[in-house]
Amino acid sequence: MRVALFATCVNDALHPSTAIATVKVLERLGVEVDFPAAQTCCGQPQYNTGYRRATEPLVRRTARAFAGYDHVVTPSGSCVAMVRDNYPRIGAGALAEGRGRDLSDAAASLVPHVYELTEFLVDVLGVTDVGAYFPHTVTYHPTCHGLRNLGLGDRPRRLLEAVEGLELVELPGAEECCGFGGTFAVKNADVSAAMGADKIRNAASTGADVLCAADNSCLMHLGGMLRRQDAPQRTLHLAEILASTEEEPMP
Repeated sequence: MRVALFATCVNDALHPSTAIATVKVLERLGVEVDFPAAQTCCGQPQYNTGYRRATEPLVRRTARAFAGYDHVVTPSGSCVAMVRDNYPRIGAGALAEGRGRDLSDAAASLVPHVYELTEFLVDVLGVTDVGAYFPHTVTYHPTCHGLRNLGLGDRPRRLLEAVEGLELVELPGAEECCGFGGTFAVKNADVSAAMGADKIRNAASTGADVLCAADNSCLMHLGGMLRRQDAPQRTLHLAEILASTEEEPMP
């Protein structure tokens, strides 16, 4: 089994510990992980802002970077959703415009191999107990792409429930959007902030030490709001909880 880590640009630039944690979890389970150095942004910011043509070179580059791997694993539901949902649309659009099928072929070659981390652990490796230890109370926010686009369902919760020492506390209004939405937070800042305030108020009501999610873009939004309020609760990506062990605990 050849597995490639798709780190994503947000993790590479701002949250490298999440990508490192993903590798630790996979290697603990006996998976050999490669990091194709040619990988870059999947094109989600450009596409979501309406620049479809500007996204096309990134579709080609991403498909080339991960060619030949059995599985491509990433700790980002939004980037998986971008590849699965929008790469085929981009290819179909180019084909309809009479510009050939190379984009369509690139999407077709990549899409079946791309997995969000919790999908890969539960569906491909068939595990929920990854040998993690995290003696803290945690509340889980299911991000929009994972919840609605990918249909992750209870996979993240099952992984968290199997972590030794972890107490999982239900988050009120869990299925409500946190308000980030990429460029939505820039274009509609007031609405985004109001939605984020609702989410962190609900998270605070749980009394949990940690607010967890499987997308760092959402956690960046919520974590920034928590820090501005000097709140004791911290945000943490699910991969970093799963990487924590009794021998090597999270700081």
